[in-house]
Amino acid sequence: MHGLLRGGDEVILSGDLIPHGSRREDTREAASRAMDLLRQDEEIWNLFTRKEEYDQSGLDGYGRFPYYRSGHRDVCTPRASQVLIENGFQCEYPEGRPFAICLTHDIDTVYKPLAIKGYEIARSLREGDFSRVGRIIPQLRSKKIPAWNFQTIAGLEETYGACSSFYFLALNKDDPEYAYAIEDLDQEIGMLQDRGCDVGLHGGCGAYCDQETLLREKRSLEKILNRKVDGYRNHYLRFRVPDTWELLERAGFLYDATLGYPDCVGFRNGMCHPFRPFNLNADREMRLLEIPLAVMDRTLLLHMRLDMKQAWDEMERLLAAAERQRGVITVLWHNEFMIGESLQFYKKILEYGRDRGAWMTGGGEIAAWWEKNGLRPP
Repeated sequence: MHGLLRGGDEVILSGDLIPHGSRREDTREAASRAMDLLRQDEEIWNLFTRKEEYDQSGLDGYGRFPYYRSGHRDVCTPRASQVLIENGFQCEYPEGRPFAICLTHDIDTVYKPLAIKGYEIARSLREGDFSRVGRIIPQLRSKKIPAWNFQTIAGLEETYGACSSFYFLALNKDDPEYAYAIEDLDQEIGMLQDRGCDVGLHGGCGAYCDQETLLREKRSLEKILNRKVDGYRNHYLRFRVPDTWELLERAGFLYDATLGYPDCVGFRNGMCHPFRPFNLNADREMRLLEIPLAVMDRTLLLHMRLDMKQAWDEMERLLAAAERQRGVITVLWHNEFMIGESLQFYKKILEYGRDRGAWMTGGGEIAAWWEKNGLRPP
């Protein structure tokens, strides 16, 4: 299932390492033809390029462009991908899989303070949620429980024939969002790599707009991995079009997986396929691959104020939309959400993917596959 990263002609993941018999030129030609097609409809082109975000007014407190500011309201329909597929572009996945679910985890924290656990117990008692109290009490004996759960996550996904990406912060102690030392996770990261998981950088709050900060954090993680870092997602989904893409491209990343709304699930630029962004300022297609984010746990289960049934209905709608276009739907589930109802919700996503025959893997394998194959023109 995860053989793309191993063996002979199929080893590709970073930079210029391309398999023998590569169709790189073919995929670039296909991308060019896709751009030409999208340009024919001004509304679709503006959606695909995120033209409205070049005017950087009306951002939220984290410097992000929120969905409520967008003029494109049909966020649950991947309109740009739909145009490409309806005009004959095709996509294939390993073993003839009908579509892909890109599974990802942002590691914001690995230690949960005792005070927070005590607060959660008190809140659960007030709400009469005694089962939750029962789950939290055993956690009091260790600050690593429940967030130090990487082996559990990888094991769960393996039972569904899946693997995923883990994006780790690599911050200095004086950084305001510092939560853990990346060096403390050396063994855990090695375990994930041994199990075929993709490990990427979770850029700190300032990395999305500062080249020096971005490179410092990248080097810190690369020292732990002892290899080049290929994948990226920024903390709090902070992102600036097209500036962040330019910084990531110059830093040598293969792919980014940040482009999603913090306040609404869906397809931010109308794509449910990986794509190379088009920089309107420079009038060029970029080398960096974007694997757009469609669903974040906090957005779906907290910010949108949906109950579990409503949240699943929305999730299923997005999964079905991606499947219709033979696309890739990227899901972000934080390690601290792997408990209780949110864990059961994640299992439902894995069950859906298994039952529908989806290719469930991380951003690294998706990017490697896309470099070699990508969307094929009619």
